[in-house]
Amino acid sequence: MLRFSLIATFILCGFCNISAYAGNQKEEALADSVRVALSYAVADASPPKPHFSDMNERIKYLYWLGDMSERLKKKIPDHQGRREFLETVWYEARRAGLDPSLVIGLIQVESAFRKYAISSAGAHGYMQVMPFWTKVVGDSDRRKLFHMQTNLRYGCAILRMYLQLEGGNLYMALGRYNGSRGQSQYPNAVLAAWKAIRV
Repeated sequence: MLRFSLIATFILCGFCNISAYAGNQKEEALADSVRVALSYAVADASPPKPHFSDMNERIKYLYWLGDMSERLKKKIPDHQGRREFLETVWYEARRAGLDPSLVIGLIQVESAFRKYAISSAGAHGYMQVMPFWTKVVGDSDRRKLFHMQTNLRYGCAILRMYLQLEGGNLYMALGRYNGSRGQSQYPNAVLAAWKAIRV
């Protein structure tokens, strides 16, 4: 784990380049209904194509997309790659009932936007998903955790599950996601990153 002084520096620097801050998600006994719901969530291969019920929602999405694209230019220099990343984050976050900007904040803290990041605990990709999840709810192919949409889908589905297990308490769910439940550093870092980039 990074020390608190490094976390504070990270938050103050915004999108600065540091190592992944992933912890060690714990493999927990899941109720069959939870396991089935997670399996279904990660198996659905729907492409990240947004659908809008009204024009105001579409305008909000396009504003978010443009603003986030500007903010992430240094982290993801390729325009097309950055746009695909943001479209996928938005789609997978909304699909899981999460704020897309929260997911961006979590990715900033977890992997510093590095697709192939691997933590000392073995967590993979943008959202630092532990490989055991591919056995618990997937097809056991841990290499897929380096595929952008798969990684984001797993990460968003797991965070949503933890939110439900914690009765909607985001602070505790974030700690659980990182494997540091009850400790303040990680949830505070994600919440600060989210606050700094929220549109």
